[in-house]
Amino acid sequence: MSLYLIKGQYRIVHSQPDGDSVHFFPSAADAFTRLHLNVRLGASGAAQLRLDAIDALETHYTPPGHGGHSMHQPLELAHAAGSRLLELIGFTGVVRDGEVVTGATPDATPGYILTRFGDKYGRPVAFAFAGDTDRPDLEPVFTDSALLKTSVNHRLLADGLVYPTFYSKLYPDLRATLTEAAEAARTAGTGVWASDATTGGATIHAQDDLSERLVILPKLFRRLAEYYALAPGDPSLAGFKAYMATLNDRLYVISDAHATGFDTVVEVTGDTVRLTKPITDLIFIEG
Repeated sequence: MSLYLIKGQYRIVHSQPDGDSVHFFPSAADAFTRLHLNVRLGASGAAQLRLDAIDALETHYTPPGHGGHSMHQPLELAHAAGSRLLELIGFTGVVRDGEVVTGATPDATPGYILTRFGDKYGRPVAFAFAGDTDRPDLEPVFTDSALLKTSVNHRLLADGLVYPTFYSKLYPDLRATLTEAAEAARTAGTGVWASDATTGGATIHAQDDLSERLVILPKLFRRLAEYYALAPGDPSLAGFKAYMATLNDRLYVISDAHATGFDTVVEVTGDTVRLTKPITDLIFIEG
């Protein structure tokens, strides 16, 4: 399992890093082009990383095509993940205005990523690491469990501050290591797992319950936010299964050894919604 190593810096001022995304500036400005990766850089030269295999609670999610109204998940846990990520990559004294970072010490920190592709939005899907490395830039690196455990991704999962969310391009042995970390955190009831309602059932009396009270897998939250954007203020789940069936959300259920739709592992009973399979039993197919 080889991934390309790209050296660079993390810079966060004037950006909105959260628990699974942060700006990364490659040392070689043409790094992604040279590696033939579908990655788009901003005007400043930054790539917006998507940290592989993890999903943090949303701090500001705007359902596409619905007038810019955004929703968030319980912010104490969402912000805890974001703060821990910035701590892990070397920042202190972080000051925010809302979600925007206005100050931090130092201005930039060294780091590197391991990646092999960009997502449909042009973000490198990556494992992120703090500090320097003697390994050569822009070269493939054999990525085993020991190396993976030093990544920011693994450490956030082990802390219980993010959910595991696996996609089909993730190597199976790396997925196994990440699953171990997530299951240990879940058993210990740390972070999101202390109040997780994803498989136990999230009972929604008002749409604001998603923002203020319920802790669920962010991918399920995003689908609920999109569904509710069609009828603002109405908490009814009566049409949610039918709505889910219209989407092209495909996944593998590991225990069943077959591909299916996300809607087939969602159960709605009255005003309660839940996943019928453990989160780590699911492998989503990239869109």
